[in-house]
Amino acid sequence: MASPASFEGADAPAAPSWERASTAAEAYRAAPPDGQVDCFGCGLDRTPATGLRLHCGAVPGGAMVATAWTPGRELAGADGLLPAELVWGALDCPGNAAGRLLDGRPAGAVTAALTARLLRPVPVGEGLVSYAWMLGSSGRKYSVGTALATAAGELCAVGEALWVQPRA
Repeated sequence: MASPASFEGADAPAAPSWERASTAAEAYRAAPPDGQVDCFGCGLDRTPATGLRLHCGAVPGGAMVATAWTPGRELAGADGLLPAELVWGALDCPGNAAGRLLDGRPAGAVTAALTARLLRPVPVGEGLVSYAWMLGSSGRKYSVGTALATAAGELCAVGEALWVQPRA
């Protein structure tokens, strides 16, 4: 069950450039993890109208994962902006990729907690960069910082997530 939490916002590193995030996304598409074809967040079979298409790969030369993406206009709310629940999705999905690619975790971890702060409205039909970095790792749990920025690098939202690998 979701409940409100206090969150001032993590000290997010600067967003990788659109070009670096695009390179990371291409690496994901070249070697995707199993079972990701129809996922709303990262599914390869999704279109900009039917999913977020967050294809997060490791950023070359950096300790983060990222993707460059453009939400379809069909995903907009009545106000023409990306609805809050989809902003949260854009913060959530990179955390799984961070665990797999930066911490050697197997696929299948689940979000145990996500706390985030919306800093500005998020446009649709324009380029965005979603990215994540490791904050800590112990046993079956790991924590990540996540952020969503415009293609020009202006932060839209920041978050912190706790991920857990299910017991075997």
